[in-house]
Amino acid sequence: MSDSPLAAPVVLDLWCDLQCPDCHRALSDVRALRARYGDRVELRLRHFPLEKHKHAYAAAQAAEEAAAQGRDWPYIEAVLARTEELGRTGEPVLLDVARELGLDAEEFDTALIDGRHLLIVDADQAEGKAIGVTGTPTYVVGDERLDGGKSQEGLRGRIEEIVDRLLAARG
Repeated sequence: MSDSPLAAPVVLDLWCDLQCPDCHRALSDVRALRARYGDRVELRLRHFPLEKHKHAYAAAQAAEEAAAQGRDWPYIEAVLARTEELGRTGEPVLLDVARELGLDAEEFDTALIDGRHLLIVDADQAEGKAIGVTGTPTYVVGDERLDGGKSQEGLRGRIEEIVDRLLAARG
């Protein structure tokens, strides 16, 4: 028997704006990473709503409500798939996605009004700024930060190299 932390997954933080077209395009990479690594990688969405996207802050709060209702990633992926519609229509899209996933849309509406998830979103954004996140998507794995906002070309391969190296170091 070994006391090595083999069971502990590699943490991959994804700093994301749920109204961001670049984050929308990164969704295929996120899905591929989740499929490749399964529970060996803990993919954590970290909120970084950009000021230029007026519905991103509400979307971040809604994602936290989805997490509270036990459906964070299905909700996140559904909203990212509709970034253009979110930009045009706003918060009704967030409630529509909740309904489509069988979540309590009234509770989403209440959460957006009462601001119960503001502290989580604000804390993520502050932490992102503190570590140098300036745009989205930005990935942090191990102690490396990778900016996907400028170009996502080759980014998934670079993330896989880092994750594979971290996993090999544990084994």
